[in-house]
Amino acid sequence: MQFFNKTAPIGIFDSGIGGLTVVKKILSMLPNEKIIYFGDTARVPYGSKSNSTVIEYANQDAKFLYKKNVKLIIVACNTVSSVALDNLREQFDIPIIGMIEPGAKYALSKTKNGKIGVIGTHSTINNQAYSKKLKQLNGDVEIFEKACPLFVPLAEEGWIDRKATKLIAEEYLEELIEREIDTLVLGCTHYPVLTEIIQKVMGPEVTLIDSGTAAALEVEDYLNGIGLRNDSSQIGKHQYYVSDLPSKFKIIAERFLGTTLDHIEKIDIDQIIKS
Repeated sequence: MQFFNKTAPIGIFDSGIGGLTVVKKILSMLPNEKIIYFGDTARVPYGSKSNSTVIEYANQDAKFLYKKNVKLIIVACNTVSSVALDNLREQFDIPIIGMIEPGAKYALSKTKNGKIGVIGTHSTINNQAYSKKLKQLNGDVEIFEKACPLFVPLAEEGWIDRKATKLIAEEYLEELIEREIDTLVLGCTHYPVLTEIIQKVMGPEVTLIDSGTAAALEVEDYLNGIGLRNDSSQIGKHQYYVSDLPSKFKIIAERFLGTTLDHIEKIDIDQIIKS
């Protein structure tokens, strides 16, 4: 097992830029932590791929971060969390935190009528990742799931206040509104970018659950519990890596994070596979 100290970075990976919503939460809650982020922009999206392919890609992504001597890996992708998390924990001897369980626990803490909606990619929904975990934690809740694949490209294009986005949201979410849910899990890390439109469509009485926020809270508790939280007085430095289109990533990432990014490096995915 690798040896870590408090100043070792946190590794975060996603299929693209959606995981930056998790990065934003970590930056807010744990400002002294160093972050190494990898977005597999050459092979995005993962949500439409087979489980075996997702597992293969996830292992390569985690391997890249592991070799950077991170002290913990956050799988900032609901698709990977739903398909490959157990496999990753078998392959790597460091803590790995996904999106599903933290998001499910957070949703259960917020629901009042026991009717919970979940939206995500086809892969996350088809694998029933959230419904299985929610039922495991509380067998009495009713769960209604809906795949919303178009939300990913809309978020990446920055279409957060377009008429077309609202129309698509209304189409996707109509059946969840009819089910009278009071809690909605945003089961894809891209979706928080569209929070304003989703909330408007669902109405103020529905609580939106950002699984990234829940995961960030779990990371904070975990690092505190094992004594590996970075207690330096300096703000952490961060590195961002992508497998394609770093200039496009920079534009979208700065929009997501609301800050300028200094270090964005393109890596050769074939080198990860061979290493």
